Amino acid sequence: MTDRSPGNPAPTPRAPSRRWPWLLALLLVLVAIAWWWQRGRGARPAAPAGGRPGAMAMFGPAAVTAAVAKQQTLPVWLGALGTVTPHVLASVMPRVSGLLQSVDFHQGQPVRAGQLLATIDPRPFRIAVEQAQAQREQTAAQLAGARGDLRRYETLLQQQAISAQQVADQRATVAQLKAQLDANGAALDNARLQLEWTRITAPVSGIAGLRQVDPGNMVGPGGAVGVSSTTASTSASGSAQGAAGGATPIATIAQVQPIEVTFALPQAQVSPLLRQLAAGKHAVVQAWDASDSRMLAQGRLLAADNQISSSTGTLALRARFGNNSLSLYPNEFVNVRVLERSVADAVVVPSTAVGVGADGDYVYVIDAAGKVAMRRVVTGVVWQGLTQVVSGIEPGARVVTAGLDHLREGARVRVVPAASQPRAAGSPAGKADKADVSGQRRAPAPVARAAR
Repeated sequence: MTDRSPGNPAPTPRAPSRRWPWLLALLLVLVAIAWWWQRGRGARPAAPAGGRPGAMAMFGPAAVTAAVAKQQTLPVWLGALGTVTPHVLASVMPRVSGLLQSVDFHQGQPVRAGQLLATIDPRPFRIAVEQAQAQREQTAAQLAGARGDLRRYETLLQQQAISAQQVADQRATVAQLKAQLDANGAALDNARLQLEWTRITAPVSGIAGLRQVDPGNMVGPGGAVGVSSTTASTSASGSAQGAAGGATPIATIAQVQPIEVTFALPQAQVSPLLRQLAAGKHAVVQAWDASDSRMLAQGRLLAADNQISSSTGTLALRARFGNNSLSLYPNEFVNVRVLERSVADAVVVPSTAVGVGADGDYVYVIDAAGKVAMRRVVTGVVWQGLTQVVSGIEPGARVVTAGLDHLREGARVRVVPAASQPRAAGSPAGKADKADVSGQRRAPAPVARAAR
């Protein structure tokens, strides 16, 4: 029992809590948010299969860029990696043995056919010419005496002063000396030719390589005994070799005007080119630099190999270029483009306008009211950022070129200039990513590479 005596007063009652108004207000806010979210979810249209809903459902028409489908001639180029080869590559070897007396060409400079490149000491060969000439003169004198004796013997035979056998023997002697004279003449011609070969001349016009042999070395048809010090230091394992290494040419000459490029194409692509060659037509061929950004030269297809490689399934082809500006250099790697054919009156759109979905390629066409409609298309050749549309749209149709992944069927769009199109976060400026409905980047179409 509680003690309520004056000495022990009763406890003071506690004031009621004031937290319940705040709790009630918070509950009302949560109910309002849930109601607003549920209402917005029920009013939002479902995303179609061809796209996903974008911000325009809440913020108005989506800003996109657009282009008009055009009709033009579209070339079909086949691409390959090629190697530049000289039209003629000549390794100038000595044809006689002797001491290299002089080197008369400037390395790395153009030379003309017949131009003097080097000289071998001619004195031993002049002596050989003089000896051959003297031998011929000796035989000629013997032949003249034998013919005189034969005329006398024939006269004596008519007088029956000598036997017929002596006349026959003299005639054989004359024939033998005549044959010997012919042999001496051939020996003289050979000696003169050997003397002429001491002057080493260019067999073709072209560009001379680096000097590989210095004057003062012994040279011969098997190569030089000594090599140039500059060549030996820069090409210890190259074409410049010593006496123990093999043949060393006096000079190498590469004919680069015209010049040729050798390349290979898969067997599935060569049939049209082979038919053109068989008909006497030569396809246009372009050579581009290693970065594939600058065309170096344009020529024509020259020939194809006579068999397909069983290891690679490719056919080797060769193209010829005039190379008037010397933009192609031997052993250079270039990107080759061969014009297979041209598609006339092709319907083309920018390649960024074509998306890839589960059912194939598609484009969004903008109507007069500013609404978009998805069209399934069949694509063909890709060239210079343009894609051929074989079927699905007609020339003059206006298609969306950027912002495809934010569109849906029947959505209203607002066309803006390309520079004003807001790019997606993380995308590099100036490059439109071609994506399918899943947001993945579209792989390049398996068509011929386009010329730039």
